[in-house]
Amino acid sequence: MKRRAGSEPDIAPGSRPQSPSSRLSSGPRPQAPSSGLSSRLVGVISDTHGLVRPEALEALAGSELIVHAGDVGSPEVLEALARVAPVVAVRGNNDRGAWAGALPEREVVEAGGASIYVLHDLKELDLDPAAEGFAAVVAGHSHTPSIETRGGVLYLNPGSAGPRRFRLPVAVARLRVAAGRCEAELVLLDVVRIQDSGVGRSEP
Repeated sequence: MKRRAGSEPDIAPGSRPQSPSSRLSSGPRPQAPSSGLSSRLVGVISDTHGLVRPEALEALAGSELIVHAGDVGSPEVLEALARVAPVVAVRGNNDRGAWAGALPEREVVEAGGASIYVLHDLKELDLDPAAEGFAAVVAGHSHTPSIETRGGVLYLNPGSAGPRRFRLPVAVARLRVAAGRCEAELVLLDVVRIQDSGVGRSEP
């Protein structure tokens, strides 16, 4: 698959982040960052809608942190992800109930010297990420995986790892962050018909 590359300098308090790097891939899962480096590997997932795919868990293996961008679907999804790595999650428009009420609508993640703004629907973004010093914005909702750089900020939508919608791909993402530099990678999951993983529900 085509890859897009760039770079982003360190982010210091009060500075404006410049262009982060990004790439699109469906290749093998990379190794976790060396413990001797300050880089962080952040797994990004969204719109699971109560479904935990084994392929998604495998793709996120090695992450030091997992970010869920909403429409989780059930607390069991977060429990399954937490067995892979610590989880930060936001509430999506379809997340309801007491467990969902405990999730914030927006969250800020600090990793590898970068600040990452997380919300479910990018249309509800109510701040200027560049002016606020964010290196990246993570959002879901559309089920369409994408990586885009605008105004020096990386915008990442990991797509949906839940039940397939129409002909959209099933995907997650990886975000490697080091010294304020971000590099995002979309991982298209090779799924035909999902078998129930025992957590949440299976794809129809």
